Amino acid sequence: MHPYRSHTCGALTSDTVGQTVRLSGWVHRKRDHGGVLFVDLRDHYGLTQIVADVDSPALAVLEGLRVESVVTIDGVVKARAAGTINANLPTGAIEVYARGATVLSAAEELPMPVAGEQEYPEDIRLRYRFLDLRRDTLHANIVRRTKVISAMRRKMEGIGFTEYSTPILTASSPEGARDFLVPSRIHAGKFYALPQAPQQYKQLLMVAGFDRYFQIAPCFRDEDPRADRLPGEFYQLDLEMSFVTQEEVWETMEPVIGSIFEDFADGKQVTPTGQFPRIAYDDAMLKYGSDKPDLRNPLIITDVSHHFAASGFGLFERIVGSGGVVRAIPAPGTAEKSRKFFDEMNEWARAEGHAGLGYVTRKAGEFGGPIAKNHGSEGMAALYDELGLGADDGLFFAAGKPEQAAKLAGLARNRVGDLLGLIERDAFRLCWIVDFPFYEWDEDNKKVEFAHNPFSMPQGGIDALNNADPLTIKAFQYDLVCNGFEIASGSIRNQSPETMVRAFEIVGLSKADVEERFGGLYRAFQYGAPPHGGMAAGVDRIVMLVCGAQNLREISLFPMNQRAEDLLMGAPAPAELRQLRELSIRVAEAVKT
Repeated sequence: MHPYRSHTCGALTSDTVGQTVRLSGWVHRKRDHGGVLFVDLRDHYGLTQIVADVDSPALAVLEGLRVESVVTIDGVVKARAAGTINANLPTGAIEVYARGATVLSAAEELPMPVAGEQEYPEDIRLRYRFLDLRRDTLHANIVRRTKVISAMRRKMEGIGFTEYSTPILTASSPEGARDFLVPSRIHAGKFYALPQAPQQYKQLLMVAGFDRYFQIAPCFRDEDPRADRLPGEFYQLDLEMSFVTQEEVWETMEPVIGSIFEDFADGKQVTPTGQFPRIAYDDAMLKYGSDKPDLRNPLIITDVSHHFAASGFGLFERIVGSGGVVRAIPAPGTAEKSRKFFDEMNEWARAEGHAGLGYVTRKAGEFGGPIAKNHGSEGMAALYDELGLGADDGLFFAAGKPEQAAKLAGLARNRVGDLLGLIERDAFRLCWIVDFPFYEWDEDNKKVEFAHNPFSMPQGGIDALNNADPLTIKAFQYDLVCNGFEIASGSIRNQSPETMVRAFEIVGLSKADVEERFGGLYRAFQYGAPPHGGMAAGVDRIVMLVCGAQNLREISLFPMNQRAEDLLMGAPAPAELRQLRELSIRVAEAVKT
């Protein structure tokens, strides 16, 4: 017999009753029933109940062990009594009567529990991540993550893509975040950068004639952490295609991403492939107040500025007259809600940093609230008719500058939908956001900047760059969104050297700057570059969604904490003086602020 196991802890069934077996694993739980000890033995594959009584030599060994000790059990498989069968456990019809037990590794007192799913402080969980990873939900999430990645690879290979690995040590690239820099020992005073994305390399692969590339690519960005973005590193399904339009990219990748959700949906509805809505960026910002709309929420925001342009309601009239807007967010079926519901929404808006959230109540056709009083019943009735609202529906208003009003309206839409129970909880609703602006105004620096990917093709090409207002130019750029999360982003690329130079000139970079900073790509475009485009889908966010997790730490093996620290390995850490000397680096004192 194998020195450690004849079976795994998830393999024994009624068919194995009577067999002599050997199992190895961790002591998950112990239950002492007075002369009979029950031990749940756990390994990666499952859990088996072990029984040791006073006649078993294993009893004395197991009694003194702490949970999470590693043991080998020799015993006989027995059928459980009818009343003790656990139908929720694959091995629930049997138990193993222990004839012997060998301690492979005794556990000290645990700093955190493994059995159960109780909340525990994050710093302890991350410091003892090897224990945390033994817990059922997190362990299952990591396994599911590997299955999602395997499915991605199979599906991409199945439609003619080939996986290529791009460099990790590279040059800095303008992806919208800070680079992680790696000092060069050989070239003193010079630095590599860890790739924020394989953007330039995958475009160079298209120029080199590889046609359909993909990679499960590690990406590195020195960003502040948040729930849907880990500090340091993340992984994406990166891909690029030659001789394609953006419609062909959508048609190619919609079945791949859609089927990933279908494969791991566990009964949840998924937007059917071929039916992902395509929503223009401007429409998304108007109707949903976000370029990452949660389409499980049926509420639609409407611009109602024209109702207040000359309404006599001074506050809204002044806002509209000064170039602002008024956006309306419906609150259906709120006739039975108290005034407190509406007042608390207003207080919530103030807590979010906004001036407030106006509202109108309506019950049995009667309007209530200060806005209705100022706007008048006739004016409110006309507004309600236009919006298709009923006699018992409330209405919230976000007013101000267009960007501020859109943001508040979007947040209010999410909150109202949640509070009123309108959001589909068992669905994955996907859509494409298209026609992003190519440029945006940087208020801090008083200049035009790229809104997103600087390597995208502007709609209208070089003619638009030469003749149109930059802030009106759209890009052949698109995002894929699911349940309020951006899960992929891509574009048709700008493969013309002249168009590339002109695009960067508008943000203040010269031709010489382009040649210096993006010399490899710029040179490549002068030697026959095919039209090409692609996208990158966030592996971590997709896994988070299909696992139903609320935080990326719940689907990542060894994540950092909110301060970008690896508590398990003790990173970041000071370098030794010898290392700094080899790199020709001197550490400066931090500037006090």
